[in-house]
Amino acid sequence: MRRTAMALAACALALLAACASAPGEHRPLVSVSLPSAPMNEAARLRWLDRVGGGANASSEAQLARRGLPLWMRDQLNPRPAPLPPAAQAQIDAMAISRTPLDQLVTGLDAQRKAADALPDEDQKKAARQAYQRQLNELAREAQQRFVLRALYSPNQLQEQMTWFWMNHFNVNLRKDNIRAMVGDYEENAIRPHALGSFRDLLGATLHHPAMLRYLDNAQNAANRINENYARELMELHTMGVGGGYSQADVQELARVLTGVGVSYQPLDAPPPNVRPALRADYVRRGLFEFNPNRHDYGPKTLLGQPIQSRGLAEADEALDRLARAPATARFISRKLAVYFVSDDPPQALVERMAAAFTRSDGDIALTLKAMFESPEFAASLGRKFRDPVHYVIAGVRLAYDDRVVTNVGPMLGWINRMGEPLYGHETPDGYPLNEAAWASAGQMNTRFEIARAIGANGAVLFRTDDKAPLEKPAFPPLADSHAVRAMQAGLGADTREALAQARNPQEWNTFLLASPELMRR
Repeated sequence: MRRTAMALAACALALLAACASAPGEHRPLVSVSLPSAPMNEAARLRWLDRVGGGANASSEAQLARRGLPLWMRDQLNPRPAPLPPAAQAQIDAMAISRTPLDQLVTGLDAQRKAADALPDEDQKKAARQAYQRQLNELAREAQQRFVLRALYSPNQLQEQMTWFWMNHFNVNLRKDNIRAMVGDYEENAIRPHALGSFRDLLGATLHHPAMLRYLDNAQNAANRINENYARELMELHTMGVGGGYSQADVQELARVLTGVGVSYQPLDAPPPNVRPALRADYVRRGLFEFNPNRHDYGPKTLLGQPIQSRGLAEADEALDRLARAPATARFISRKLAVYFVSDDPPQALVERMAAAFTRSDGDIALTLKAMFESPEFAASLGRKFRDPVHYVIAGVRLAYDDRVVTNVGPMLGWINRMGEPLYGHETPDGYPLNEAAWASAGQMNTRFEIARAIGANGAVLFRTDDKAPLEKPAFPPLADSHAVRAMQAGLGADTREALAQARNPQEWNTFLLASPELMRR
């Protein structure tokens, strides 16, 4: 009897643990069927360039030890992995790491109101400038944290997918107070779901105040409809242009989303005065608020079917319908293939990925598995043009490997110069992913200058004070890198000739980093 009781208790504990676990946590590990035969160094570097932020010697050694199938399994099923202590310490010191979002935003909102109420114009101006500086600092912390993780996280595919989804579910930090929110948006809405369920990811973005402020759903109310978010939710986030929805569907979805907004009231503030019959529908989680007073409770039809739910549950029903639409499977699969394979991916590949998306109910890792196993993916390695973010991250990873940058400011400046500032795209469509957007003559000139900055003056990344002297030498020993030696056999004749004519190590570094081969991943 005692053994039976113990067994029952163990089962109960297991059930409780399962209930407490995150969605998808008990999904079997996603493995990729890839050749297990040893790969040469150049092939490993090409996989690192595409699946991660860029190849370097330490990552190549890790891939060599694990073998491609196990390494890819690790990437598709990321586990919490600490950054190097010097990088983690920088992140831990940030306000966005230490202060919950609701406290940050409500405190800043109170600061803004106090500044606006000052009677003296000079004092008001100074207080408003202080408020803007704080917003700018929070945005810069988010950018710095992204760069540090992209450089040093062992979970390189998760970092790639976090960037991809931040661009897909774009918000612009120049609008309103989104500078205070964008770090939390990436951390808690995007990153946890980057390789998980697309439906969960979609729901997390809908419930985040950054998205609701950016696309104006905080102003969407019964009898005062704002269609901005509803339109982009269908056109850019799920079904895509030509996905089979109509303007009437946009209008109905906007009605579904009425009352879904943001509250800057302190968390202990009493709820708004809601009619007794609707009080149970009121929801407040952090800054997110569903206010029944602002919701259109009339009947609605979306994509040819009535909405059966009530209140905030209507939004969940609508997201279920959008996430499972065949057009969404095709739209998301094609965008992933554009990002990872080709500007014009083969339709057969997109269809196989869409089938995997549909079979798995929108499992992102399983959709990527279909892509990574494809001959089209293998054939594309080394051919995809790097956008500015990838170019800078890859250059610094190759040049300095796992030596931790202590000042990412120059990197953010280089990315900005090339026209792709983090969280800076103004329209909801995000930055373009194709070569034509980033391969102009002016862009190439700028890239040469940035190659020279990394290759000849990279020591700026390791001083925290702009007035401090640069270490000597101020450039990385790229020619001595194991990864660089491995990739040299694959360089074109023009690049090899240019390297042979370099007059010093700085020039050699510059020619390599600016070469046509280093423009691609």
